[in-house]
This record gives sequence, C-alpha cells and structure tokens, in this order.
Amino acid sequence: MTRTPLRHSTSRGFTLLELLVVMVIIGLLAGYVGPRLFAQIGKSEAKAARAQITALESALDQYRLDTGRYPSTEQGLAALMVKPANESRWAGPYLRKSIPDDPWGKPYQYRQPGEHGEFDLFSLGKDGQPGGSGDAADVTNW
Repeated sequence: MTRTPLRHSTSRGFTLLELLVVMVIIGLLAGYVGPRLFAQIGKSEAKAARAQITALESALDQYRLDTGRYPSTEQGLAALMVKPANESRWAGPYLRKSIPDDPWGKPYQYRQPGEHGEFDLFSLGKDGQPGGSGDAADVTNW
C-alpha cells in the first residue's frame, strides 16, 4: 500500500488588479443605474401627491354634502378636521388622520371659488414655485 502525501493548497487572495477591475465594474453599474433610480423617486412623489389630492377632494365633497358648500379659502382644508364656528351641519372630521403636507413637505394650496373649478387644490411641486416641469411641475386637481 503506497501512501500519497497530502498536498496542502495554498490560498491566495485577489490581486490589486482584480480588485480594481471589480471596482470599475461596480462604478459603471452605479453610474448607469443610479440616475434611473433617482428619476423614479421623483415620479413616485408626484404620484403620491396626486393620490393625496384625490383623497382630499373626496373629503371636500363629503363636507359639501353635509354643509351644502365647500369650505371658503379662509377656512381652508382645516375645516375638514375642525368644525368651523358658523357650520351647524358639519359632521366631520372628514379625514381619518391630520391634513398631510405634500410629499415635498409643503402644505397643499386650496382656493374656493377656484379658477379652474368649484375649488382649486394643488401642490407647487418640488421647487415650491408656480409652474415648472419634471420634478418641479405643479400637481393639481384640474
């Protein structure tokens, strides 16, 4: 019976060149995927603002059914949560939670009567200024 000696394999690490190649590949992937990912985040904020405006519109419509009119500009969206002094038929609160800010942390704008309908409800977008395009575009109910 012959014995073969055990061979010990030497473990070797990665060379500096191999590590640099991997880092370059990761950098290229991040450079390609990163901007596309951040563009989607902007789109999701606008979608969230549209969904919140739709929910606020429903609450305003319920307020109108109960009181016979929409809240005035002066009463604002706060009338959905707190009974105005002169509203005897108010049956709120009309929202389960407090009135949300838009996805960019600014309050929604409300006007009654509106320029585009019975009331205007809108967010000024990421830049907080009227108009704009892309992420800075206004999100409106009209």
